[in-house]
Amino acid sequence: MSLFSVFNIAGSALNAETIRLNTTASNLANAESVSGDPSKVYRARQPVFQTIMDRAGTNAQGVNSTAGVRVLGIMESAAPPQMRYEPGSPLANKKGYVYMSNVNPIEEMTNMISANRSFATDVDAINTARDLLLKTIAMGR
Repeated sequence: MSLFSVFNIAGSALNAETIRLNTTASNLANAESVSGDPSKVYRARQPVFQTIMDRAGTNAQGVNSTAGVRVLGIMESAAPPQMRYEPGSPLANKKGYVYMSNVNPIEEMTNMISANRSFATDVDAINTARDLLLKTIAMGR
């Protein structure tokens, strides 16, 4: 693997972490949403990642043509929504219950911290690769 591949790999990871952060932010923004119908209430979403390691396109030096991470999609949680008895709510069903989102704010905050740290690590990898390339160029002078 060449040093230039680091930029492609870390770039794909930055893109994946950005999607993860945006999904987490969306979940947190909708954590307190309610509905009178369990099928219409907001459900937590999580991105699904896939590792890319394409060996079909290797060159004579054995350098992979493609490596990194890909976002396959956003999956919706299958966990049931929470029921809360609020007979005064305009969204309450005939029995007086509203359905709350199944988002767990503590899990989402933990996910956000993890994504933030992964993002920072990817940026550090890019900066380190850049510094190594600049030092290599400086050696040739």
